[in-house]
Amino acid sequence: MQLILILLLVGLTVVLIFLYNNLVKLKNKAEEGWSGISVQLKRRADLVPNLVQIVKGYASHESEVLQKVVQLRSEVVKPHAPEEQARLESAFGGQIRQLLVLAESYPELRANENFVRLQEQLATVEDEIQMARRYYNATVRDLNTATETFPSVLVASTIGFKKRNFFELSEASDAENPNISFS
Repeated sequence: MQLILILLLVGLTVVLIFLYNNLVKLKNKAEEGWSGISVQLKRRADLVPNLVQIVKGYASHESEVLQKVVQLRSEVVKPHAPEEQARLESAFGGQIRQLLVLAESYPELRANENFVRLQEQLATVEDEIQMARRYYNATVRDLNTATETFPSVLVASTIGFKKRNFFELSEASDAENPNISFS
């Protein structure tokens, strides 16, 4: 009888250790995913000042769009929680799209080699952000599933693992067409 009790305790301990280690692994993957998003967002934010400077030379009278881009850029480089970062990134992305639409109105700017190169780099970074978002959201999904399913929910709630939010940009900003007026 005593041997059975010891084997049950050892088995329970092994299961608890496995569940705990799995939760830690998933938490670390989610943190790695967030780090990947942060790196790509910083790359994008670093490209924008160069883009703004080039556009400024051609479209100096469009200062409102340029000021909004610069203002939002200074805000997005600060660390934020995923929900707040997503809100800021949606606004920032909308302003970048307005800046690019503005640039389309200047044929000589579109032909500028530096502008074209920056636009290509920005497109690459946007693709990288999308991939990083997918990875992060997949790891958050796995972590949330583990923290909400039996039996790991018992370990997760006891130790303090919490559900995380996905990094989602608002659909409104993605679908919104920038409005540029020259009046």
